[in-house]
Amino acid sequence: MKINRRRFLLGTTVVGGGLLIGYATTRPSKHSVANDTLAENGQSFLTTWLRIDPDNTVTVLVPHSEMGQGVLTSLPMMAADELDADWDLVRVEQAPATDLFANGVLVKGFAQSLGVSVPGFLDGAINKVSEIMNIQITGGSSSVRFTGENGMRVAGAAAREMLIKTAAARWEVPESELTARLSHVHHEASGRTATYGELASDAARFEPSPTPRLKEPHEFTLMGKPIPRIDIPAKVDGTAAFGMDARLPGMLYAAVKTSPVFGNKLVSVNSDVALQRRGVVRVVELDDAVAVVADNYWRAKQALAALDIQFEATANDQVSTQSIYAQFDTALQGELSEDVEEGDTPTALAGAATTIDATYRVPYLAHAAMEPMNCTVHFHDSKADVWTGTQDNLGIRGRVASVSGLDENDVTMHMFYLGGGFGRRLPNTTNTIDQATRIAQQFDVPVQTIWSREEDMQQDYYRPAVTSAFRAGFDASNNLIAWENHYTTKNEPAEAAHPPYSIPNKSIAYADSSTHVPTGAWRSVAHSQHTFFLESFVDELAHKAGKNPYQFRLDMLRDKPRHAAVLKTAAERAGWERNLPEGHAMGIALQESFGSIVAQVAEVSINSDGSVRVHRVTCALDCGRSVNPDTVASQAESGIIYGLTAALYGEITIANGRVEQTNFNDYEMLRLSDSPEIDVVTIESGAALGGLGEPATPPVAAAVANAVYILTGQRVRELPLKNYRFTAAPVERVA
Repeated sequence: MKINRRRFLLGTTVVGGGLLIGYATTRPSKHSVANDTLAENGQSFLTTWLRIDPDNTVTVLVPHSEMGQGVLTSLPMMAADELDADWDLVRVEQAPATDLFANGVLVKGFAQSLGVSVPGFLDGAINKVSEIMNIQITGGSSSVRFTGENGMRVAGAAAREMLIKTAAARWEVPESELTARLSHVHHEASGRTATYGELASDAARFEPSPTPRLKEPHEFTLMGKPIPRIDIPAKVDGTAAFGMDARLPGMLYAAVKTSPVFGNKLVSVNSDVALQRRGVVRVVELDDAVAVVADNYWRAKQALAALDIQFEATANDQVSTQSIYAQFDTALQGELSEDVEEGDTPTALAGAATTIDATYRVPYLAHAAMEPMNCTVHFHDSKADVWTGTQDNLGIRGRVASVSGLDENDVTMHMFYLGGGFGRRLPNTTNTIDQATRIAQQFDVPVQTIWSREEDMQQDYYRPAVTSAFRAGFDASNNLIAWENHYTTKNEPAEAAHPPYSIPNKSIAYADSSTHVPTGAWRSVAHSQHTFFLESFVDELAHKAGKNPYQFRLDMLRDKPRHAAVLKTAAERAGWERNLPEGHAMGIALQESFGSIVAQVAEVSINSDGSVRVHRVTCALDCGRSVNPDTVASQAESGIIYGLTAALYGEITIANGRVEQTNFNDYEMLRLSDSPEIDVVTIESGAALGGLGEPATPPVAAAVANAVYILTGQRVRELPLKNYRFTAAPVERVA
């Protein structure tokens, strides 16, 4: 990657220490740079993310990607509320992929979530770090709880103060006599009023305060209201543009085949047959892949299928799902790394009146985003233009620059909606971007690289397969006194394997056991695996102790009132222990993730063919405060559907070193006809804002499996449930 002198100096200053702070405090502020470089036709940036036009419209520039989570509505709501703007005059744009819109607030938020205190005087340094690291990411359920709470609200409140200060100076009255509402500043005593648009150019000369007064919840005018999402109309009428919709003059299309065994290199390809086909322009050879470039995608795909491609053979060709699980089992018998050590677990287990052991495992999972992976790149005049939908536009800009050898400032991103992300469209999990860049470098026209569904299914960065072994001990009164858990490969977030319950002795450790299968972030990351493990095993313990699974959990949450309240709400809302229809049962599960606490109750029955039917999922959620209640409910519903799909059907298996699944025929999705009724109830606890995009995904698998146990007497310790045929008798495992 070519690194310009400025970026090199900034990077070395971060490594070296304090000079960056001095530089950051003396340089022009971001909003000043925005006014100098981006403002036009009388526009004024009052902060980097807020622009006010002379006609009194307020434009909020959002440094996150909209991928169905409502971020283009919730973040502007937070800024506009603090600004006291008229919502009808608010417009929204996605922030461009430039250094100016690197998201330092996000860096600070993640640091604070890890318990790292970040004083305000380091904000300038953090902003520079975010530029150097190309931080504009959408992930980790961070948009509202970090950028919204600590960025958009602050920006709106600071801009409001600047407008009032301007009006006070213009009218020669104290600021305390002025009020702001509905995009106007008022001086009630004299009856004078001015629009934000009239004040903006003068207000932009002030520096925005980093610590303006923020509203108390009772003062909110927008936050907490179910405001319709601004992206929905375009998605309904078909005008919303996704990466696949990019169309440019003279554009070519590339279809790609990558080595089916991860990491194996290309040996040879016979291009003659493909080059004789209509519309085919070129066959491009990459280190581990072959691409056919043609004048439309169908011709490129058909020509690719006709190629005779040979990839090298390596030891990875012998890897299978069974050998991977055997590797994990061996690793758990070897050296372990400490995760949590509280009390004296070995002694407690040795003296326990009763012990119970169980081993759980989950398979690799694909992301299966509905929009196929794609990227369009055009190299011209020693520059590059990129059209794609991504979870990190600034990061992808850096990725294209790194692969192509261009300076980052010579790469221009054209942002689109993305048809599903879930971690798949991040810079470190988008191998499509690298291939698209290398292919397009060989042409002087735009080239759109499209992956077939089969290519995406077999070349993903998968959710890791994990094995987790438990042992627990009870005293003579059936009180849980010891918890031991050994699992394979620790992934983020660090606390995913930590139960929320009060247990006096806990020992949690992990074994590193890497494979050749590429892995990456998947919706709710490690919580999706460990919540199934933890909440299924806790259910086992409850039944072992002869206790109600709900009450067993509640008894161990005496020092966790928020968790207890969420668990109670879910149980009461679902009608726990009410009379159910014949053949129905309920299971329950609880988890905290990304600052939000979620409990779910699943009502389940067994179909005549032995498969599982989920009739209803009740979800209680405490995310601190609801910015947009409709978005809260829709995100919970989305997370449940995604998690339920994985629990019922999700499974990527490996044979001969390669993925066996090819498309939705053998990697099933939950269909509308099989979707349960979902009831979401939110708890306004007033706690710090939590995330929403991911927390509802983890509990549903355990809740369903726990209900299955009640119906069948059989404990499910390995997903997916499609591999079983359940009856009232012992369950039959499908090979």
